[in-house]
Amino acid sequence: MGDYLKLTSADGHEFEVYEALPEGEAKGAIVVIQEIFGVNAHIREVADGYAAAGYRALAPALFDRVEPRIELGYAGADMMQGVEIARGKLNPHETLMDVQAAVTEAGQTGSVGVVGYCFGGLMSFLSACQLDGLACAVSYYGGGVAGQLDQSPKIPVQFHFAEQDAHIPMSDVDQVRAAFPDCALFTYDADHGFNCDHRASFDESAAREARGRALDFFAEHL
Repeated sequence: MGDYLKLTSADGHEFEVYEALPEGEAKGAIVVIQEIFGVNAHIREVADGYAAAGYRALAPALFDRVEPRIELGYAGADMMQGVEIARGKLNPHETLMDVQAAVTEAGQTGSVGVVGYCFGGLMSFLSACQLDGLACAVSYYGGGVAGQLDQSPKIPVQFHFAEQDAHIPMSDVDQVRAAFPDCALFTYDADHGFNCDHRASFDESAAREARGRALDFFAEHL
């Protein structure tokens, strides 16, 4: 069970961050970037899981730019609201400023990695290209990465994509693989959101395999 702290971005915006701490000394820190559903129960559980693995985990509430404490479900009106916020109400530059503030805070603990899911998967990739203070990045089913192929990662990146993902066709995944041959890229016989056990698309086998690869990656680079 974690707690909340507040951080301030370079432009003066104050926002909440969910923080989960390991038992004993941290091996490093991981910034967990939310889906389009806010820092909800699932994202807090992801942060708790990385804390249980020995890392200080910070999950910045990126939707605080729109409204504090937004937590959404995975269907219907909640889904539409999340899409509207992520695509229409957030400024990507401001979002990355908030991630940078979380990375800077995490850096007080040691080496910092970032992991993101869906919307967060794209932000994790962009963080690897644009932000300072990161040692590595993990991107889960990042919608829009194929539209950012002019970007260049400054740090090692690990990608996870779902082969049955209607939102991210395998042709996009192939473009990402070709554009970044030095990055590790894995695909799974699963659907979008396979890591989230709060969703119908959850795939336990794929989630376990991807998490194991992510933990190995963090252990190598942090």
